[in-house]
Amino acid sequence: MKILMVHNYYQQEGGEDKSFEAEATVLQENGHEVIRIVRHNDTIPYKNAFTLGSEALWNHSIYQEVRSTIRSHHPDIVHCHNIFPLISPSVYFAAKAEHVPVVQSLSNYRLFCAKGIFFRKGRICEACFRKAIPWPGLRHACYRHSYSATAVTTLIMWIHRQLGMWSNMVDTYITFTEFARQKFIEGGLPADRIIVKPVFLSHDPLMGRGQKKYALFVGRLTPEKGIRTLLKAWEQLGAKIPLRILGDGMLAEEVQRAAAQYEYVEWLGNRSLQEVYAQMGEAAFLVFPSEWYETFGRVAMESFAKGTPVLAADIGAVGEVTRNGLTGLHFRPGDVADLVEKVEWLLSHPAELSAMRKRARIEYETKYSAELNYELTMALYEDVVAGNALRFGSRVVSSI
Repeated sequence: MKILMVHNYYQQEGGEDKSFEAEATVLQENGHEVIRIVRHNDTIPYKNAFTLGSEALWNHSIYQEVRSTIRSHHPDIVHCHNIFPLISPSVYFAAKAEHVPVVQSLSNYRLFCAKGIFFRKGRICEACFRKAIPWPGLRHACYRHSYSATAVTTLIMWIHRQLGMWSNMVDTYITFTEFARQKFIEGGLPADRIIVKPVFLSHDPLMGRGQKKYALFVGRLTPEKGIRTLLKAWEQLGAKIPLRILGDGMLAEEVQRAAAQYEYVEWLGNRSLQEVYAQMGEAAFLVFPSEWYETFGRVAMESFAKGTPVLAADIGAVGEVTRNGLTGLHFRPGDVADLVEKVEWLLSHPAELSAMRKRARIEYETKYSAELNYELTMALYEDVVAGNALRFGSRVVSSI
């Protein structure tokens, strides 16, 4: 099978980018031809506001490139990952014009929220959700803290919704958890065209030993990731267990101050994926204090692959991915006292923590391995291609 994969790279080492790369890698390793059309947000600073807004609404060069690529390579399916802001839904029209079905992975909530994360001023925000005109986002300048950029984003959201873009132009949507699926259905996407297929790793990092007594956080240092809750909890926990923090972001200065003030908090900044996995494998447990509606929670899955239990905020997909009492523990999101209590419980129950390590690894092997997800991906592709063949029987489909 030939697959045309389309992606707007979001940020260095971002989860959306990792998911795209894993999907493409596994398909290629299983003998499929993968054609890529990509753009990168690194080019945004070199574009003026009018050009960027125009491309986000309709990128004519992408439209032409997709049609040309389809004619020259004859892919069976077009699989879109992130298409905002540099690719635009023009990719859908190009695929449809060539009678090729479209699959769209949903890794954020950009269809309903200018910021894409349902989070503002330290709490969940659904002010624009299900509104015909998402005006609250404009009032708060939610996209890049810019009124003009948010105005363009909300206009695009409104136009595409009025045109029935999300209901008519995509054959199948992929969400990574049932929580995310239900959220998109609630937002108006057709339930019969949204399937759940988890994120996965293209290569198994293998189980770690968990022999070093420290807790670990991995991720962006941003408010929605629960960094402030994490730091407040360790102010109370003190030296009971050291905390290592991997990542960078807008709250880096706050993390740096905490690390300078408390010897039991260590900030390691951004590290290579290999080193991240090494740190995960040796940690006693990983803390996932996110306070927004994660669409999946990739870090938890990576931690399971290393056999490391996850202490997760019980919110959205994060709570769904981590099974309370089995592969880790839940705590109330944003609740410092509850997080402290759960850390102390883990420290006082070493036998239970050890059992969680084994179950975390089994969870990875049975749900998130490349082999299993390849089978799920091909089953999805085959269904979509078969459905497309019924509509456009004259098109020759290459063998699967």
